[in-house]
Amino acid sequence: MDFTHSPELLALKDRTRAFIDGVVIPREQEIWNSDDTAAWDALRAELQAAARAAGVYLPQMEHEWGGLGLNWRDTSVIFEEAGRSVLGIQAINCAAPDEGNMHMLEKIATPAQKDRYLRPLAAGTVRSCFAMTEPGGAGADPALLSTSAERRGSKWVINGKKHFISGAEGAAFVILMAKTDEVRGRHGATMFLIDAGHPGFRVTRRPPVVDRSFIGGHCEIEFVNCEVSDEAILGEAHKGFDYAQVRLRPARLTHCMRWLGGARRAIEIATAYAVSRQSFGQRLADHQAVQWLLADSEIEMHAARLMIWQAAWLLDQGEKASQETSMAKVFVSEVVNRVADRAMQICGAQSVSEDLPLANLYRETRNFRIYDGPTEVHKMTIAKRMIRNAENM
Repeated sequence: MDFTHSPELLALKDRTRAFIDGVVIPREQEIWNSDDTAAWDALRAELQAAARAAGVYLPQMEHEWGGLGLNWRDTSVIFEEAGRSVLGIQAINCAAPDEGNMHMLEKIATPAQKDRYLRPLAAGTVRSCFAMTEPGGAGADPALLSTSAERRGSKWVINGKKHFISGAEGAAFVILMAKTDEVRGRHGATMFLIDAGHPGFRVTRRPPVVDRSFIGGHCEIEFVNCEVSDEAILGEAHKGFDYAQVRLRPARLTHCMRWLGGARRAIEIATAYAVSRQSFGQRLADHQAVQWLLADSEIEMHAARLMIWQAAWLLDQGEKASQETSMAKVFVSEVVNRVADRAMQICGAQSVSEDLPLANLYRETRNFRIYDGPTEVHKMTIAKRMIRNAENM
């Protein structure tokens, strides 16, 4: 693996940093306390136009879809820069759940589905959501999936409820995971593409949550005798769980890329504060206790970055990288949470006000330890792979 960056990538990195600092971060205060989805979408559209003008829009997608065509390793460098602001990832159109949905649609969708769903999603003219998590527990444990799609003549009839569906309010369509074959168990699920406003599908509730950066919230949705045709199937029937891995392996890694940028911004703020703040006759930065907080954060972020790059490199080689992306998700999610916490500790009372962005960064990064698989679930699957390998030796 080559750790050097091309001159072109370094130039793009610098442009992205300048765009985030000069254009995006000054707009953050407009959204932190707003649940107004229309206002969010309007600001997103404005920033995406600016990102196109700056030449930093859609780095992860191929030129065919209006992107910059970066591989995963190079994408990680740009996502980290964009992740220094939760608005930054919206501006360059690499935010979840759209980023993961774009990747899956590009790999699996039919040409007609790509034109109908992927093209406007990549263009930023619509948003989407991905619906797997359910009140009964399906999510961390997909085997508990209960939403069903029953074949009736030429139609599929879908019934069930989903919750914590990020971005559902205002999304143009949903990629739904539904059980279609009881006998097949985990191999009997199918993905469906369903438009907003389709009869039998509705968003029922947007619960209040800790984080605020997902346009459209984390909603509850339901399907009541929702009829769709075979044209709504994404990929092939009964292969939904296989397709989910196509989405989830890179998606958990791109979360790591973006949130590492948030952690880096937090420690940059804390370092600048420590250098300027006087305490007990010297700068805060001259106290050893503060230096250790800074050093621990820098060490852990460096290790996290290398884990991300190595897993991304494996994806670029065509490897599944299931173990590596799971390990990265565990390590990076825990690191960014610790770094954000240390940054707040260094900045003291200032950090819990909204004069600094640290409270918001901490609120946003905390949930990363839960979504796309809680730390404990990933540790369980990592250990199970280790045990299987030992048993097969």
